[in-house]
Amino acid sequence: MKQKPDIEDLLGVMAKLRSPKGCPWDREQNHMTLRRHAIEEVYELIDAIEAGDDHEMAEELGDLLLQVVFHCQLAKERGAFDFEKVTRHLVDKLVRRHPHVFGKVKVKDVDEVWANWEKIKHAEKKGTRHERPSALDGIPKHLPALLRAEKLLKKARKAQLLVKESAGPKRNKASVAKQLFDLTQYASRRKWSAEELLVAETKKRERTWRREEAVRAK
Repeated sequence: MKQKPDIEDLLGVMAKLRSPKGCPWDREQNHMTLRRHAIEEVYELIDAIEAGDDHEMAEELGDLLLQVVFHCQLAKERGAFDFEKVTRHLVDKLVRRHPHVFGKVKVKDVDEVWANWEKIKHAEKKGTRHERPSALDGIPKHLPALLRAEKLLKKARKAQLLVKESAGPKRNKASVAKQLFDLTQYASRRKWSAEELLVAETKKRERTWRREEAVRAK
């Protein structure tokens, strides 16, 4: 192996680990068994970023890259796709969605950049099985409950589905934080899962907004 390994070295190591004479653990893995590892690696990377630890950040980025390479090797073995296809798709997408950098489109601010990104993304998926006909589509279902609720609210607000939205009593960040913790404590005392309760309520709100969206579309 070269003194300064490159991506080809990494791909070669991964292929060797998956070979008949490779590592028994690596050979047993599949996309499903690895899925939780990707989540764990992302959280570990976030810890390193928040700690401002460059050494840990570099290591955790490597661990996250390993997940990408591992899934690409598994996909290559079954003839689905490989690392080259993943990187080509990413490069093409970045160029396509940044016409203000790689094209002649002019933008005045970040909001316009995001608006163009969404328009281009919508056009890319239109007519395909990945098309998102609802304004509420595109939220990963396995996000933590609070993060998913926030993303759903953002999309619903943008689609003007929160027609009866009320600011409610005025609170500061500290009081909101305390209320969230107190509600979690209240649920815990009754042996309820605050996470599951919020997941259920978010699904309920989403169903309501999707029905409203369907009515508007008629």
